Amino acid sequence: MDIFLKQLVNGLSLGSIYALISLGYTMVYGIVKLINFAHGDVMMVGAYTGYFVLRSMGTTPFGLSCAFAAAMLVCACLSIVIERCAYRPLRNSPRLNSLITAIAVELILQNLMRVLPFVGPDPRPYPVMPSANHTLVTAAYPGGLVSISDIQILVIVASVVLMLLLNLLINYTKTGKAMRAVSYDMGAASLMGISVNNTIAITFVIGSVLAGAGGVLYASAYPQIDPTMGYIPGLKAFVAAVLGGIGSVPGAMVGGVILGIAETMAKAYVSSQYADAISYCILIAILLVKPTGLLGKKHVVKV
Repeated sequence: MDIFLKQLVNGLSLGSIYALISLGYTMVYGIVKLINFAHGDVMMVGAYTGYFVLRSMGTTPFGLSCAFAAAMLVCACLSIVIERCAYRPLRNSPRLNSLITAIAVELILQNLMRVLPFVGPDPRPYPVMPSANHTLVTAAYPGGLVSISDIQILVIVASVVLMLLLNLLINYTKTGKAMRAVSYDMGAASLMGISVNNTIAITFVIGSVLAGAGGVLYASAYPQIDPTMGYIPGLKAFVAAVLGGIGSVPGAMVGGVILGIAETMAKAYVSSQYADAISYCILIAILLVKPTGLLGKKHVVKV
């Protein structure tokens, strides 16, 4: 039971990060039907931004707050450049063109970080707070005790707060209504006076802001960074988005948590070598039963 609860907490922590990153995939796909495979590398840029801020300001709570703010800001600016230069010119082109462009942007970001003199290709240890991974909460249950570290609480609480803020923005603000309108019918939204270009750009910015925060959280929980670090978490976040129902914001959250728990449980009870395979098998099994994902909706296309 101790191992189960410990892995459950680890899974919630990891799943919260996957959910946070997967929101960028599902929001962009929900509006422009684009799989932004460069999203994981935007997360990597956020992690490096946090790294340099923490190195200069120290691993204090204030330094960590500044690292989050800087990572979000840099990733937001990066997303505007990517959307304006790479994706917007191809918006009316076949989807395959946009997909290939997304892969190209991913490779550009990875290799650009490799050749930058202040980054380089070598892995670096990530600065963490002196109390990182120290036991902060010990909860008792009939069979024993389970401990939660401060970094796990930081990851879970920060992810939940950001996801709640996103839900408030989407459901209760004018920008959120515009995003939902463009997602439902881009042409009709344009006729109603909504700026489609600005709305899509804002969607990219919001997704990248969450990815920047996710990059700092992921690097804090697994304190090592390198220019290719965003590939696997980005792929897992994409799997989480598909698992929950691509295009569904609540689905991305649920899919991320399920994937994180499944991965940590597989490592604990089966083998770490098969953890990724088991996660993908769960995805395949769910899609065989419900092709739209757990919370996805069927779309009827009239011909």
